[in-house]
Amino acid sequence: MKNCFLILLSLFSLSLPAQDIYLHCGKLVDTENGEILTQKTIVVSGNKITSILNGYIDSENPEDSIIDLKSNTVMPGLIDLHVHMESEYNPKKYMDKFTDNEADIAFKSVKFARKTLMSGFTTVRDLGGSGVNIALRNAINQGHIVGPRIFTAGKAIATTGGHADPTNGSSKLLMGDPGPEQGVINSADEAKKAVRQRYKNGADNIKITATGGVLSVAKNGQNPQFTLEEVQAICATAKDYGMIIAAHAHGDEGMQRAVIGGVTTIEHGTKMSEQTMDLMMQYGTYLVPTITAGKAVADNAKIKGFYPEIIVPKALEIGPKIQNTFAKAYKHGVKIAFGTDAGVFPHGLNAKEFGYMVEVGMPPMKALQSATTTNATVLGLADELGQLKEGYLADIVATNDHGVLTLVPGVGKKTAERIILELKDKVGVTETWVSAAGGGISHGAADAEMALIALG
Repeated sequence: MKNCFLILLSLFSLSLPAQDIYLHCGKLVDTENGEILTQKTIVVSGNKITSILNGYIDSENPEDSIIDLKSNTVMPGLIDLHVHMESEYNPKKYMDKFTDNEADIAFKSVKFARKTLMSGFTTVRDLGGSGVNIALRNAINQGHIVGPRIFTAGKAIATTGGHADPTNGSSKLLMGDPGPEQGVINSADEAKKAVRQRYKNGADNIKITATGGVLSVAKNGQNPQFTLEEVQAICATAKDYGMIIAAHAHGDEGMQRAVIGGVTTIEHGTKMSEQTMDLMMQYGTYLVPTITAGKAVADNAKIKGFYPEIIVPKALEIGPKIQNTFAKAYKHGVKIAFGTDAGVFPHGLNAKEFGYMVEVGMPPMKALQSATTTNATVLGLADELGQLKEGYLADIVATNDHGVLTLVPGVGKKTAERIILELKDKVGVTETWVSAAGGGISHGAADAEMALIALG
């Protein structure tokens, strides 16, 4: 029987009597303590974990469901702090902004959201698009479509001509002079207005492009693009509104301004110096490495015509450096938060990042914790997500020996990329029946969404 399959037999909403779900877990990952526990029963009531019991315990209530995961490893739903849910890069991407309407972007994003969830990532931070990402988040929260829990920046904030200026590469006829409403600023006052506009639009967090970038149609991929005063204005205003701040940054000077200015996370960090690492430790700033994206852009740049010519030298220079910078920063003591930049590479392959992190020295359990407990802390949700624990949301992923947990000693031998079951907290009452040929799994679940998938 082939390992590549997805069988979803039924998905529907209905009113069900109150029932609990008992998950019999062969192995359970305690992400708080970094341990693998065995023979545990997780009890889920509504959308919360109500208890974790020793052994395989059956319910005395005949209305309750039992899910047999005795041959699986069970862990919290994964969290990716850097994705772009509206798109995937391909050779036509740079024409899409001239041809796609918002509805086109929205329909594409539905597929990307589902792929992300089905690959084990139940929560993501979306770091920039057109603003359709806000509507996508709402549609998922309201139960209209299937996808991960999204915390989105809406449209990223840039400076004129900088990475994330939406008119880069346009003709003069189309270029115009975008301002704070479009996410382009040139002073501290405009920076404040741009943050408040993101809040008004419904964004959950803020993203700035502190330096040049690889994939924008602009020559420089690393120069600083905000003054310190502009960064400080953005961060102070964002914190007034309860928003965390991500800073895209490849060059060192722009990184230092972002850290001193008060950002929460540095994305990529490609040319980070030891001085910047020290600053990040001093200010408590996290690095979100995005190694997978770096490798993807370097590979794609070797394909003639994949990117506009102005992008190719930037991709070849910057992309290959990200993994090595991550290794140095981790060994230096910089706090690491898991993030991939999915959308730069195909959605659903987010788990590749684990392999790249472990490859250069991060212990497997630490890599897993970066995508669970650490990221929950960054999002301010450490008491709801990132752990399998009483009172936490029932975001639960189970893997076989080909799953993400195969990176953890004692769990398996293969690399991270195969998820076989996912149980995600969901608004409303939903029952999903799942089955796999030869897999012997066929269960219903209330107040949760379940899906069965094997990738590759």
